[in-house]
Formats: sequence, structure tokens, C-alpha cells
Amino acid sequence: MKEALIVIDMLNDFIKKDGCLYCGEEAEKIVSAIQKEIAAFRKKRMPLVYVCDQHLPSDLEFKMFPQHCLVGSKGAEIISELSPQKEDFVIPKRRFSAFFQTDLDLTLRELGVNRLVLVGVCTNICLLYTAADARMRNYKVTILKNCVASFDLSAHKFALREMEKTLGCVIKYQK
Repeated sequence: MKEALIVIDMLNDFIKKDGCLYCGEEAEKIVSAIQKEIAAFRKKRMPLVYVCDQHLPSDLEFKMFPQHCLVGSKGAEIISELSPQKEDFVIPKRRFSAFFQTDLDLTLRELGVNRLVLVGVCTNICLLYTAADARMRNYKVTILKNCVASFDLSAHKFALREMEKTLGCVIKYQK
């Protein structure tokens, strides 16, 4: 099985204290664990895919959430601690799922990937819906519990249970 690391929404607007939709200290705490996972994937020469919110100013999501991650803004950039390298893939998204109307599935299939490791924010939003869409496409999915976070602890815990019990994802701690 070929595995890829999917880094979801580790962007300035979510991770930095001055971000438009700061996810809190829990999100900041996962950065070092994700750095280790990225280093491990690079060492094994396994694919890394960054999936990033890239919203238009008129995006309907802003009826539910404050405006964030606008295309071309500093807030929509990947945090400097996790900067992609030239061989990594960066895929923009405009909805919760990393698969919805993006090139993610095509990219993964071209790489021969059938197993995904998901990290990033927010557990109960973009990770949950990405995991659901991945399972609908028959990918095996692992969630690294110490590499995901949300602004809402109870929703975070619910999403982890849902991904494990309903979607059949493997939930584990990074070694």
C-alpha cells in the first residue's frame, strides 16, 4: 500500500494568534508533532499533500464563519514552520472536504496512493468531511490524534469517535 500525508488547513488564519479564525492553543500545540510526521514522510520519500482553504470574498461559508483564508492573503498561507518543498503538492479548496471539486483524488490516484494519513485542523470540520469523502472513495484512512485539533474540544472528541466508529478510520498517536 502506498501512503500519503495530507496536511489540512495549517494556515496562518487558523494557527496564528492574530489569524481571522484562530483555532486556539490546541492548534498551536500540534505544529511540532506535524513537523515530525512531515520529516518522516520526506525521509521515506512518501508524498506530502497540503490542502488549503482558499476562499473568494463572496464565499457563502462566510454566512457561518468569519471571513478567512482569502485567496492571495497572508492568512491563507501555510504556516512557515510547515513550509512545503518543491516536490510537495499544494491543493486549494473552498469547502470543508479536501475532495470536493479539487484535484486531490486525481493527484492521489496518479501517485498510486491508497492509504491516507490526515493531520491538521479542524478535527470536526475539514478533517471529518475529508475523512468521510476519502472512505467513500475506498481510501484507508489514519488520523494521528496528536496531530489534529479544533477550537471546540467536545466536537473534536465527537469527530474522532465518528471517524473511528462510523467511517472505519484508524485513530492513533504519532510515534
